[in-house]
Amino acid sequence: MQRDMEFGQSPQLKGVVIITLPPPDNPSLGKTITAFTLSDPPLDRPHHTRQQLQRQQHQEEEEEEEEPHQLPSPSPPNPALQFSVRKLSLGNPRILLGFLGVSLFVFLLWNFASSSPLVELRRKNDDREPTSFILPLYPKLGSRSLGDLELKLGKFVDFHVNDMKPGGINKLATSVSAFDSSTIFPVRGDVYPNGLYFTHIFVGSPPRRYFLDMDTGSDLTWIQCDAPCTSCAKGPNPLYKPKKGNLVPLKDSLCVEVQRNLKTGYCETCEQCDYEIEYADHSSSMGVLASDDLHLMLANGSLTKLGIMFGCAYDQQGLLLNSLAKTDGILGLSKAKVSLPSQLASQRIINNVLGHCLTSDATGGGYMFLGDDFVPYWGMAWVPMLNSHSPNYHSQIMKISHGSRQLSLGRQDGRTERVVFDTGSSYTYFPKEAYYALVASLKDVSDEGLIQDGSDPTLPVCWRAKFPIRSVIDVKQFFQPLTLQFRSKWWIVSTKFRIPPEGYLIISNKGNVCLGILDGSNVHDGSTIILGDISLRGKLVVYDNVNQKIGWAQSTCVKPQKIKSLPFF
Repeated sequence: MQRDMEFGQSPQLKGVVIITLPPPDNPSLGKTITAFTLSDPPLDRPHHTRQQLQRQQHQEEEEEEEEPHQLPSPSPPNPALQFSVRKLSLGNPRILLGFLGVSLFVFLLWNFASSSPLVELRRKNDDREPTSFILPLYPKLGSRSLGDLELKLGKFVDFHVNDMKPGGINKLATSVSAFDSSTIFPVRGDVYPNGLYFTHIFVGSPPRRYFLDMDTGSDLTWIQCDAPCTSCAKGPNPLYKPKKGNLVPLKDSLCVEVQRNLKTGYCETCEQCDYEIEYADHSSSMGVLASDDLHLMLANGSLTKLGIMFGCAYDQQGLLLNSLAKTDGILGLSKAKVSLPSQLASQRIINNVLGHCLTSDATGGGYMFLGDDFVPYWGMAWVPMLNSHSPNYHSQIMKISHGSRQLSLGRQDGRTERVVFDTGSSYTYFPKEAYYALVASLKDVSDEGLIQDGSDPTLPVCWRAKFPIRSVIDVKQFFQPLTLQFRSKWWIVSTKFRIPPEGYLIISNKGNVCLGILDGSNVHDGSTIILGDISLRGKLVVYDNVNQKIGWAQSTCVKPQKIKSLPFF
């Protein structure tokens, strides 16, 4: 009005707003808001008739019924209408609060529906250079017993130079391609009877497929190779054949990392980078570092390649040969600089984050990813990663409980125990005191008709039931869950890792239910809890080496999904 007065015009422009509320007995009809502008019409424009206004009002009602959650599109600038809406919002706070309440309810409803651990969210910066890759895991045929179960936690050991094979020095130059997509593959595998999860990668030019055990407790990725091979298992694929140009020189930084703990010192006459790895089950692998192209398949079906260094393993000993009957080597996923995630991160291909999700059903499977594009924004429980000299994924716990009973950790000084997350181990290992306390606590199942069967060689503790057992679901009601209480950054708050009965029990070939937690007094340092595949199933587990933390969340582990951005309304 004031603006019209300043231009010498009379204050004839007025606005009228009519609000029609729904009847109390039928609120679904919705409300009707109609705005009228009353002014002197221009000479070249006809008046709006009542029928036109009614048609406009009817059209607005239909649009409001069809799209109740969408905001109306902006109208052309009209001072009277703008004044009327502002007056409406300020003069009717209940309507404004009601709209805000409905918006908040819709947002919370979407948040709840999207908080499943299977919902994997991309970071806001979608055009950054690092990306993520998802690798498959496959089942391994054949039955396994206690004598050949998986237990890795490998470490580099000293060796004799004379035992190594000669070779030339000619480092393979690597080239890094720019990535703009992620790979998505299915994952398969199980704890029993196969005893491990493994994936495949493509190496060389032309690319050849190799199946590798997924192992967060091993540093170096290695493939059985014909150098020639001294002791190799007959795997599913032909042996990798290195060329002279594939051998890594002794002065390479990764070779220095591999050999930094050797007592023999630097060898000036050696023409190759030799190594030897010893695993917790006393098996070993000997080889030489090689460099070649790693081919990764993207979601759009295309392949991209980059140069990586891995072990050309020509001498395997011990139980390791059993697991190599259906695989070609080990996929090292630890924190070490020579591991595959660290190599990709050093080339700025990914952020140094990896995760895996192993299904808990009988068919097995899951997925594994490299990079942080599939880490959920919420729904994860996080604990700090220990900054130790060990490249394994360690954290600390304060106590273990079986149901309501607390298990002794054997510590008289009140110190916390360390926990290692190890996908290279089929089963979970407790320190001696905690293991025998658990076995004693499980004697209560005899009251439920379960009788311990010492004739079953599958695992040390097995029970026979008076009824046929088809799966753990048939007997899980007789067992209590295990709870590992972790120490978090906030001393007054703890984070719990819950292991349901299906996370520590298996059904043997004899139809017995067996305890998948073993005595770890002779494993590793004897006092560390090792969480193996059996207890990691049914969870998305993430190892964030950038922020030094480990997280988990319940998941069905079918496949990851991406939501690029939050919805706005």
